[in-house]
Amino acid sequence: MLVKDLYLDAITLEQSSLAHYLYHLLAEGIISADDPIESLNLDQADHQKVAEMIQTNLLGFHKVGIYSLKRNAKEFVFIFAHNKQEAIEFYTETFQQSPLNCHEYSLDFELARGKGVISFRDMRKEYERFPVIAGFFTRGE
Repeated sequence: MLVKDLYLDAITLEQSSLAHYLYHLLAEGIISADDPIESLNLDQADHQKVAEMIQTNLLGFHKVGIYSLKRNAKEFVFIFAHNKQEAIEFYTETFQQSPLNCHEYSLDFELARGKGVISFRDMRKEYERFPVIAGFFTRGE
């Protein structure tokens, strides 16, 4: 695997820290996009500069996760939100009650939809604004 492949994966999977480190090393000319990742050494980076880049979100990451909020013993609501607190607040405003619990799921979790399978990561691409209800699940059905 080459550095450019790792960089693309870091951006696609929203691995902000890794993407910023790679961006810095590429911009400083310390590494090349065509270098093999085995030659990559993150200790060559100026950690202070990278920390500032991450803090200012130079690459424009806007992390959105998927959260399962429990309505009752059998019903769950899946909400895309920027963080757990935002998901809980959106749920509470929407349903006029607090959820029994809230758990973050992996965006790579796949579920059946129609006659196919889709990951939450791919489903998220269908929405432009967050938070948003992604769907409902009833246990036992």
